[in-house]
Amino acid sequence: MFRLIMLILCICSLTACHPKADNVFSITTDSSYSASLSQDAQLALVSTSSNGVQLWDLKEESLKYRWQHSNKADNTINNVFDTAFSANAHYAATLTTDSLAIWNVETGQSIGWWSLPASAQSVAIANNAQTLVGLIDGSVMSLAPEKSLIKFLGHNERVSSVSISADGQRALTGSNDGQVILWQATTGQPIHQWQFSSRIGKVQLNQSGSLSFASDITGNGNIYNNSDGKEVTSLAINRRQMTFSSARFIHQDKILVTGSPSKEIILWQVQSGKKLANRQIQLTKNSQNRGAVVYSIASDAQQNLVSISNQGLVESWGPLP
Repeated sequence: MFRLIMLILCICSLTACHPKADNVFSITTDSSYSASLSQDAQLALVSTSSNGVQLWDLKEESLKYRWQHSNKADNTINNVFDTAFSANAHYAATLTTDSLAIWNVETGQSIGWWSLPASAQSVAIANNAQTLVGLIDGSVMSLAPEKSLIKFLGHNERVSSVSISADGQRALTGSNDGQVILWQATTGQPIHQWQFSSRIGKVQLNQSGSLSFASDITGNGNIYNNSDGKEVTSLAINRRQMTFSSARFIHQDKILVTGSPSKEIILWQVQSGKKLANRQIQLTKNSQNRGAVVYSIASDAQQNLVSISNQGLVESWGPLP
């Protein structure tokens, strides 16, 4: 009897740790390569294997646009592996290994298409459509449509993750060389550099560009003050390894929310690095995998947490701490 009671308590404890989402919406049943949520969690951009790149209105649960990334009308194959929204949701970017496209979210029209000089790894876009692309040769392209093209040269290996402030003034890049660099996005001038012991998995700026988050593949995650380059905190990660597939500063930059390739969403207190809460995303009924990648996370106007995963599911939870 004692063992049975303890088992029930353990199950209840686990359930409390991972409450189910309040709402689940299946956005696609296709395999997906990438997905992004807008800052206000009202829009989703998903790259599918069979139906191109889709822009969804999550409030109406309706498809707004279906985009073809290629500039060739007869090319129907979708190879977009990374996507991004600007913070104001006016622009979106889609990325393949050899090309970049920028879109007007309101009209659905393409702003431009660019061939890239090296294989691409990651993309980010600002409110003015200034766009960053991390490349396999260690360089970073900073492109302002119809204005300028700057190439950052500071990394020695592939640039695995990029982020840009909402105003397009600051850029953050992370590389397999373990370096994280904060740049002046319009000039390519380095502002701060931080060195990790292993390759970088994820970097993220807050909207204003005052805070940087960076993590490597061995479970180190730090938040920095961009004014002086000093560390604000190190995340209290009590595991030998932890990688992040997504990250975002929310709730007036008081909380950092991260997603992982293993179904997990964690909320961290920015000032202390303490873990506040965690959630697990769902698997579809027909899923052949135990894991699921959290592609993107955001918080809506009611401070509900919203996620989108490679399972094609958009999930939302009630107001969080």
